[in-house]
This record gives sequence, C-alpha cells and structure tokens, in this order.
Amino acid sequence: MRPARVAALGAVACGVGLAVLACAPPDTAIDRTEGTGELRGLALEQPFEVPEFALTDSRGRRFDFRPETAGSLTLLFFGYTHCHDICPVQMAVLGAALDDLSYADRREIEVVFVTTDPARDTPDRLRDWLDLFDASFIGLSGELETVNEIQAGFHLPPARIEETSPPPGAGEPYLVGHATPIVAVTGDGVARALYPSGVRQTDWRHDLPLLLRLHRSVSPPAGEADTSGD
Repeated sequence: MRPARVAALGAVACGVGLAVLACAPPDTAIDRTEGTGELRGLALEQPFEVPEFALTDSRGRRFDFRPETAGSLTLLFFGYTHCHDICPVQMAVLGAALDDLSYADRREIEVVFVTTDPARDTPDRLRDWLDLFDASFIGLSGELETVNEIQAGFHLPPARIEETSPPPGAGEPYLVGHATPIVAVTGDGVARALYPSGVRQTDWRHDLPLLLRLHRSVSPPAGEADTSGD
C-alpha cells in the first residue's frame, strides 16, 4: 500500500476522535513524487456511486446534491466553521489552488461544504465563513443525524460533539470530531479520490488537472445528465 493510501485511511479513522487536532497526518505522509502522472491524494481502488441527498444551502434553498452537481467535478467536505485548524486549512489550500486554474477549468468544479455543527453554523455564518476562501463555495446544513447518515453513504465516520457540562448549546464552545478528507466526485456521481488534511497547494495543483481529465472522460456530455428524478 502506498504511503498516501495509509495516511488517508488513517485520517478517515481518526476523524471520529474528539480531539480533531490529533487527526492531522504528518506533512510527509502525502506522496509528492513529481512526474508520475498519478494522483497524490488517495485514489479509491473501488470508486463508488455517491448517495442521493438533499440539504439546505446558505441562502435557505433546497440543494439536491446529485442533480445540482451532475456534470461537475465536485469536491465535498464535511466540517464546521468553529474549527481552528483542519477545516480552514483545507478550504484555504483548496481555494488557493483553484485560483490557479483557467476560467474554463474552474467553471467545471464545484466545492460543497457540509456543516457538522448545525447548531452554531447559521446560514449567515456559514456564508460569511466560506466567502473568506471563495464566494462560489456552496455551504449546506441539516440536522446532524441526517448529515451523519449522508457521511455513512460516503463511507466516512459520523461527526460527534464533545460532551461538556452543561451540555453544549448554540453559543457555547465545544469541539466537533469529524472526518478530515475532501471527497472528489466526478460528474457521473462517482467518488474517485480522498484528500486528507496535510495536502498542500502543490498537491492540488498537480491533481486538479488529472481529476478534470478523469471527470471529462466519465461525465455525460452537457445536456445529457441524468434527469430521471425530475
């Protein structure tokens, strides 16, 4: 097993821990071999069709993931805005790498952030926080139980709130243990790769063209996306 595979699997496993700080893999764990043409993230040996689900976006509208992202390369992350390390770093690094793409390539990519802390991540806070990285990033929210069911469909562990005394409320500080990878989903609705915490801008710059190439090879032509659910 490649070092990158080991690191990513470890990141998924430790993502359920309450001490999210401990879940960041060593910086050297990501395979950064130049010129191999291979993904530096975790290329899934068994890609899987992602589940259909609907949540509410930061503008209060229903967002049906499969039809809304059909035909796009979608980068999906489950996290929360009060996170002090993994979440802002993942979004900032990804946002910076996306800025390096051409306009045409950037238009083919959607970034979707699902909050694992719906009690504190109000629509306004979610929108303001995502705007710090890229105004096009989509923020979604729903009941935590629903979000955890969705994560299970992506083979990710559930998010868990650290118990405090008294129990955490909407305005009280607490940590949320959550899975750390960004999931890369091609336009045909299939998860292809995971990007754990520790991925650098150079890794994204290397992988995004490869992901777009894969996405274009498997996605239906424009106007031919599946509309069977309409």
